[in-house]
Amino acid sequence: MELTVLHLFPDFMSLYGEYANVAVLRRYLERMGVSVTLRAVSCDDPPDFGGTDLIYMGAGTERKLKTALEKLLPHGDSLKAAAARGALVLFTGNAMTALGASVTDAGGKVWPGLGLADFTTVESDKRTPEDVIAAPVLWDAPAVGFMNKCSVTHGVSTPLFGRLLLGFGNEAERGAEGYVSENVFGTHITGPALVKNPDFLDFIVRRLFQQKGRAYAGPPPALPHQREAYEITLQELKARAGN
Repeated sequence: MELTVLHLFPDFMSLYGEYANVAVLRRYLERMGVSVTLRAVSCDDPPDFGGTDLIYMGAGTERKLKTALEKLLPHGDSLKAAAARGALVLFTGNAMTALGASVTDAGGKVWPGLGLADFTTVESDKRTPEDVIAAPVLWDAPAVGFMNKCSVTHGVSTPLFGRLLLGFGNEAERGAEGYVSENVFGTHITGPALVKNPDFLDFIVRRLFQQKGRAYAGPPPALPHQREAYEITLQELKARAGN
């Protein structure tokens, strides 16, 4: 099986090691015998969503997020078309907010979103950096990670995580977090999310196999220390949360 992954703006949307989400996904798939073509889109390149199986963008500063939006908005219809034909879309960190209808910055300026969802985001000068434990809707194991938010996202009716056991969700402390609709996924969790969460990584791979109409034979041998690191982090954060 062959897969094509499109990584949007790794040159400036890669805070907190977000580029590693793509690296670990590629390594995981190749251990399963999948041939992976990785296409990186720089700030000066027009994105070509044709033939892609997964489209990824990670976190950036608030200023760089607006740059990413400006670069992507002229290609919003093409992105929607790619999602409609079955390509997975995964945006992590504050890139998640770009999927919605709009982002209002701390100065009150409204930036149009990509419109893959109806939610809206409002940024502020108040930043909330904290660790996270999240209860997924679509797989069983809790997710762990980190957030450094200065925004509230309103109007998500289908969150990726039903609630946070630790951390600030879309709209409230320990509330629901992220967004999912068919094959479009967004979460503010960084860290990077797929590296820290082997079950999240396996879920995305399962969905890729499903979209290609191929049988999934199960995960490959675990990447060195990935499961162990996840379990240690989860137990430490649970103790902090009082769970």
